[in-house]
Amino acid sequence: MTRRLALGPEVHGDRVRFTLPDPGPSVRSVALEVHPVIRGPKELHRLAPGCAWVLDLPRPDVQRLEYRFRLRGAGHEGLILDPANPGRVATAFGERSVLELPGYAAPTWLGDDAPVGTLEAMMVDGELADPVPVTVWQPPGVSADDPLPLLVVQDGPEYAELAALTRFSAALVAGGRLPPHRLALCQPVHRNAWYSASGPYLRTLTGPVLDHLTHRYAGCSPIVVMGASLGGLTALLAATARRDRIAGVFAQSGSFFRRRTDGVEPTFGPYQRITRRVGALLRAPATRTPLRVGITCGALEGNAANNRAMAAALAAQGHLVSHAEVPDLHNFTAWRDALDPHLTDVLLDVWNRSAT
Repeated sequence: MTRRLALGPEVHGDRVRFTLPDPGPSVRSVALEVHPVIRGPKELHRLAPGCAWVLDLPRPDVQRLEYRFRLRGAGHEGLILDPANPGRVATAFGERSVLELPGYAAPTWLGDDAPVGTLEAMMVDGELADPVPVTVWQPPGVSADDPLPLLVVQDGPEYAELAALTRFSAALVAGGRLPPHRLALCQPVHRNAWYSASGPYLRTLTGPVLDHLTHRYAGCSPIVVMGASLGGLTALLAATARRDRIAGVFAQSGSFFRRRTDGVEPTFGPYQRITRRVGALLRAPATRTPLRVGITCGALEGNAANNRAMAAALAAQGHLVSHAEVPDLHNFTAWRDALDPHLTDVLLDVWNRSAT
C-alpha cells in the first residue's frame, strides 16, 4: 500500500521515496542528510538530465524524520530544505524539513489554548566567571508570595522555544492534570563547559541558584530538576548530590557516557570527567533517600544503551525509576513529545507525595 503525504516524501510500505525537483544543471550530486543512525543509502539519483532526483530509503523505525538535502557541484556545496515538503521544524541547529510517518501524532496538549503565564528574568552569581541567567515562569494570577512547587530546567530557554515547555505546563495546569507550579528556565552561557559534570556549575546550581529562587518565591519545595542530553546528565548529578534539596529528576537522552558504550565520545573534551562521574553514579551504594527519577531516550539513539544502564543501576540502588524508549531521535521535538505522560508522572509522584 502506498501512502501519499500532502507533498514531498512518499511512504511505500517498507520504504520512503524522497524526490527533489531538479535544482539546476550545476548540481552534480544530491544526498539526504539525516541523523547518522538512519540506515540505508543517502545518495539520490537523477532520473534523467533535467529531471528530479530520487532516493528510496528503507523505512526507518521512527515516527518522525528530520532531514535536509546536501547539494554538490561546480565548486558549490550547500544544504537546502525540501522545497516539495511544507513540513518544517525549528531545531537547536537550525530549521529542518520534517517527515511525519503514518501513526505519528503530536501531543494533544499543544492544541490547548491555555493562558501563557508570566516570566521574570534574573541573573545569579556563583562560582562561575559568568552569572547564570534564569527566567522564572509561573501561571497567570500568581504572585511570588504564593507557595508553588518548582521545576528547574537545564537548557530552559531552548525547552520553552523548541519543546513548548511553558505551553505544556500552562495546558496541564489549566486542565487540572498538574498543580500550579513554577518553572526556572536556566540558560547555559557555556553549555559544554557547564553541563559536562562541572563542579563549579553544579555547586552554583544547587547552591546560589536554588537559594535565590527559594528566597524570591514562596513554597518552592519539593524541587524537581530536568534536562536533556548533557543537561540530563547535569540534572541527575545535581539531584543525587543534593537530595536534601531536590526530590526528583527527569532526564531525556542523558549523556551518561561510558567507555563500554560510547567509544566515539572521547573526542569531546570533558569526556574523561563525565565518565568518572557516570561511573560513580553507576557504582553508588543503596540509598536511604530515594529520588523519583524519570528517564526517556530514543530507542535508536547512541545514548540508548547508557540510558538503559543508568536506569537499571539507579533502580537497583533503591531510587524510584521509570524508563521509556520513544520512536524518535535526539531532538527537542522528541523530548517535547515525551513530556506527557513521563514528566507528568514524575511531577505528580513528587508533588503528591509531599502533600500527604
